[in-house]
Amino acid sequence: MSFGQGGPQSQWDPWKPQSQQPWGGNVDDETPDWAALADRAETRNRRKRLLLIGGGAVATIAVGTAVAMAVMSASGDDTASGKPTNLPASGSLPSVGATSPSFEPTSAPPPLDPEEFISSKAKDKAPLSPATLFPGTQLTVASTVYKKGPTADSTNCASVASGTLPKVLTANGCTRLMRVTYIKDNIAVTVGVALFDTEAQATKAKGQADTKSAVKSLSGKGVKAFCDGAICRTTTNSYGRYAYFTVAGFTSGTDVTTKDTKVFAIGDDLAKFTFDQIHARGEAQASAAAAG
Repeated sequence: MSFGQGGPQSQWDPWKPQSQQPWGGNVDDETPDWAALADRAETRNRRKRLLLIGGGAVATIAVGTAVAMAVMSASGDDTASGKPTNLPASGSLPSVGATSPSFEPTSAPPPLDPEEFISSKAKDKAPLSPATLFPGTQLTVASTVYKKGPTADSTNCASVASGTLPKVLTANGCTRLMRVTYIKDNIAVTVGVALFDTEAQATKAKGQADTKSAVKSLSGKGVKAFCDGAICRTTTNSYGRYAYFTVAGFTSGTDVTTKDTKVFAIGDDLAKFTFDQIHARGEAQASAAAAG
């Protein structure tokens, strides 16, 4: 049975405080279905939990996005801040070692070769005379002192040579022959330095000289004639465009034998000194060229 017909009945909801319980009708029919009401309440509670969870997820996504945007802003385009843009990835950045300036190893140029300057007429330009090759009034080798005697200088090489040497000097183009004599006691030695235009000519002249090739001994200034018909000891050598010779013997006219070691020593000492003087000439010119 029902009360009041013609209008909609207000539905009583025990979960809504403003709702009112319906009246009228069969009491059994109007008894609330508590099971259905409980199901609906549970449904509403689940919806609320889902909304809360969903809202939390949205908030989490929003926070995550904000962090990502902040990172992108820090590492991405920031032209407005005046920071450089379009930087390469960290993996492609050069290492510190790669950006350091690198230089090829350097070294001082090699020194000029002295022999180069005394090997050809084109470079051997320094003043030359018996006085420059053999300066002073004496020569000391170790403890032995040799007094300097006369000197001579000739452009006619053959005229101051003897034996087979005149022919050798002429054939190879000797242009000048300078001589000097040193003496120790009764032993004298004359050194002859023949000048050529090239090293090849001097080397060839040395090779063609034999045991009968010698420069003429030079006497005077207190030095008696020597090696004029007597047997004497001779040497031949060359360095650069210079060929140099020695002839040593007794001022008494005695022949030299293999037992006369003092004669051999004076010849060797003067030959070595001559080589050193020619080399010193090359060194001086090389040094001057390097400094200039």
